[in-house]
Amino acid sequence: MHTFDAIRQRRAVKHYDPAYQISAAEEEQLIDLAMQTPSSFNIQHWRLVRVSDPALRQAIRALAVDQAQVTEASLLYVITADIKAWEKEPGRYWRNAPQAVQDMLVPWIRPFYEGREQLQRDEAMRSVGFIAQTLMLAAKAMGYDSCPMIGFDIDKVAALIKLPSDHALGMMLAIGKGTQAPFAKPGYIDRELMIIDNHF
Repeated sequence: MHTFDAIRQRRAVKHYDPAYQISAAEEEQLIDLAMQTPSSFNIQHWRLVRVSDPALRQAIRALAVDQAQVTEASLLYVITADIKAWEKEPGRYWRNAPQAVQDMLVPWIRPFYEGREQLQRDEAMRSVGFIAQTLMLAAKAMGYDSCPMIGFDIDKVAALIKLPSDHALGMMLAIGKGTQAPFAKPGYIDRELMIIDNHF
């Protein structure tokens, strides 16, 4: 599928064929594509919790207003971010770059983030958004539907997946074979409201 078509056709689909399973090879392809996602300083804050345990899926569904896609979609990822990824072996993010690039960029990471807790969290959440969008477009291009979700009890889901204290939960993402066409796109804000020339 052409990228433009994937962008236009991607929708938040709520109903999936529970009998349909995305193959391991297809999931590997999806993850490989997701790994191409950009991130600040190439830190790759994202940590995807693949929820495959049916009992855990049911428990999460109960915390997500009983939304069917939690248990019916072939894949369910809880997309989290390591807020402190910037200080954990930062050299690893640039290990394949030319030495001159490593020598320039790696020393910038600590002074950029250190002591700036809001920035650390903001960057982690930006990474969550980036990888979620990549996953959704890749899934659509592969013939699958998806649904990004924030309608759930974040604290209780975080407890269920045993989220580390230095991580944040960004959203959940269901991916699978949709069974119902979504309704027409509900509308767009005016471009004059969307685009601001130079300053407000």
